[in-house]
Amino acid sequence: MSKLVTIYGGSGFVGRYIARRMAKAGWRVRVAVRRPNEAIFVKPYGVVGQVEPVLCNIRDDASVKQVMAGADAVVNCVGILAEAGKNSFDAVQAGGGERVARIAAEQGISKMVYISAIGADSESNSDYARTKALGEAGVTKHMPSAVILRPSIVFGPEDQFFNRFASMAKFGPVLPVVGAETRFQPVYVDDVAKAAEQALTGSVEPGIYALGGPEVASFRTLMQMMLDTIHRRRLIVNIPFFMARIMAFGFDMIQTLSLGLIKNGMITRDQVRNLARDNVVGEGDRGFDDLGIEPTALTSVLPEYLWRFRPSGQYDAIKRSAKNLRT
Repeated sequence: MSKLVTIYGGSGFVGRYIARRMAKAGWRVRVAVRRPNEAIFVKPYGVVGQVEPVLCNIRDDASVKQVMAGADAVVNCVGILAEAGKNSFDAVQAGGGERVARIAAEQGISKMVYISAIGADSESNSDYARTKALGEAGVTKHMPSAVILRPSIVFGPEDQFFNRFASMAKFGPVLPVVGAETRFQPVYVDDVAKAAEQALTGSVEPGIYALGGPEVASFRTLMQMMLDTIHRRRLIVNIPFFMARIMAFGFDMIQTLSLGLIKNGMITRDQVRNLARDNVVGEGDRGFDDLGIEPTALTSVLPEYLWRFRPSGQYDAIKRSAKNLRT
């Protein structure tokens, strides 16, 4: 019988690519999510019955243990960018990260991959970065043989970075950003999935791997690349950090005072703290080279999914060509 992997958060942005790769590698895939009915799209990644979404609450021992039963390997992709209700950074990223590793050790599972993030630091003033580091510590404590992947900002067709700003660029002449000079090293989502697959099926040394693409660029430069891709001209305006903190405080308070009924979908105070730091692979960090993977260039992928934000969508190239003919 083929091996079984349980992927916590397997219907998320990164998780779905790992699920697809593991299914293609011949593994049975159990996708552990909060809402299985919304994860039905993962089933066609394999043959009938090969990929199955199952209910799981990563904050609960019994739930985590149940979906791990019989697994040969586990992957934890669960992470949040903003807190909501009981899903706090400490409960999901710190507590959840350690819980999955502890139960995997109890089950005698030897292979584990944990998706963390560049910038994870237990001393950080950002709750996101701090709890990612605490999750890593919990994984290392219980599963010293685990592979921890720290990607920079991840891009791909379903990303919430380039898609979000490209959508904003459709309206108005100005594109506001916070931390315009902060540097990023965008990494293609399937390259992260390839690294996870390699850790589960190959002979990858345990430890932390920082994953960044071939381009290192400022937030402003990335936004200009996005605008060039969607053929729009916008003025990129940097919002100073002091102003961003005031704005984020207001949005956070609206969410708090509404008891979570009104979500802060703009920017949180914690996100502002993260945007104040560069998000790039550090000198001496292990990364794609150590995994034998050549990372995909940003410019080779962006046009494949941002075309829909061009003025004429899929017909934009035809219209531009026709305009040249008229002249």
